[in-house]
Amino acid sequence: MDHPLIAFNQQSAAHLLANYLNSQGIHSSVSESGSSQKSSSEFIVVLKDAEQTAQAELIAKDFLANPTHPKYQQAAWDSGQNVKLASSGSSFSVGELFANAVSTPFTSLIFMLCVCVYGIFKLGLFAPFPQQLLMQPFGLLAENNQWWRLLGPAFIHFSILHIVFNLLWWSMLGAKIERTFGVSMLCIVFVVSAVVSNAAQALFSEPVSSNIFLFGGLSGVVYAVMGFVWWLGWLRPQWGLSLPNSIVGFMLVWLVLGYADILWVNMANAAHTAGLITGCLLAGVLSLGSGKSK
Repeated sequence: MDHPLIAFNQQSAAHLLANYLNSQGIHSSVSESGSSQKSSSEFIVVLKDAEQTAQAELIAKDFLANPTHPKYQQAAWDSGQNVKLASSGSSFSVGELFANAVSTPFTSLIFMLCVCVYGIFKLGLFAPFPQQLLMQPFGLLAENNQWWRLLGPAFIHFSILHIVFNLLWWSMLGAKIERTFGVSMLCIVFVVSAVVSNAAQALFSEPVSSNIFLFGGLSGVVYAVMGFVWWLGWLRPQWGLSLPNSIVGFMLVWLVLGYADILWVNMANAAHTAGLITGCLLAGVLSLGSGKSK
């Protein structure tokens, strides 16, 4: 026998909640109920098992507090559906773009910094910056203490394809992490993965004139956030982070092609690999830490 849980005026909201409940092992469905006193119908989320009511009520309460959380849309995608909450406005607006930027400030900050550095580079005003951003040998860093260079290469891109590819993935995956865990966690993932990936690439590269390594890009960080989301989707699916297998497969194939040296671009293979491993390890540490705190 079905057990009513909650009713919505929007069909899409009911289906979002029902899909998420099913993803958490709580069997539910949506039924439509007309009312003689109302001109519109109600969409009721019903449970198959009354023993799961208490757990379902907690999830429903969280849903009502934040119905736009990405984990609900992710559950819909994973179930083969694509439902969104109804909106009275257009599908895209400057206001919506600004709201998204405000909701993920660190993701937006890194995005804008990369765009600004690339714009300066294309305007021909980049000459002073390599001395401050590009990586140097470790021995030289130990002498001049310019340790920010471990982060600097992440902001440098040399082609439009390079920056567009990186920023698309950063915007999608970085925002997922920031909305779920907050600014601090994404900042940790960014800093740790940037330092590790740039250091790894320096170990497998030869410096050019003035003892400077000529590599850059956000790719190491991108592989880190991919690994972070991928592994948390496996270790802690209840947290609502996950990646489709097709995307993971694409990124891993791209990584292998870089080592095969058959692409038309020079790949920072060490940075990519180090970033991926770092993201997976950070996800594992977070998962283990959460388990111990319970």
